[in-house]
Amino acid sequence: MNRSEMREQAFILLFEKEFFKDKPLDEIEDVFSENVSALSDYAKELFETTFNHISELDEIIEKYSNGWKLNRIPKVNLSILRLALSEIIYIDSVPENVAINEAVELAKKYSGNEDYSFINGILGSYSRSK
Repeated sequence: MNRSEMREQAFILLFEKEFFKDKPLDEIEDVFSENVSALSDYAKELFETTFNHISELDEIIEKYSNGWKLNRIPKVNLSILRLALSEIIYIDSVPENVAINEAVELAKKYSGNEDYSFINGILGSYSRSK
């Protein structure tokens, strides 16, 4: 399994967590492993890291989303943004441009037609400001 596929697993877990907020992380991971595919160590690490830093990640998203409130951003896009920012901030082995590109690719696959531009804009603005 390549890194993109592992990242996609983490995205699916994050998106699912949006709908099952009370369900423990390990239970969501177990359901995924039993019903979808074996969960990679990287996906598990990225999912847990992202979830454990959601408040901080959401502050960044609000700051760079130019007036968009979090509750107006589709859950798919919010999950993609959180995941990418988590990789940029907490995963040293992933270059920023790779995290941004992968987020755009996830948006093209799972989100609306033009949403990848919104995601690219937020992540690009954050990256340039550092």
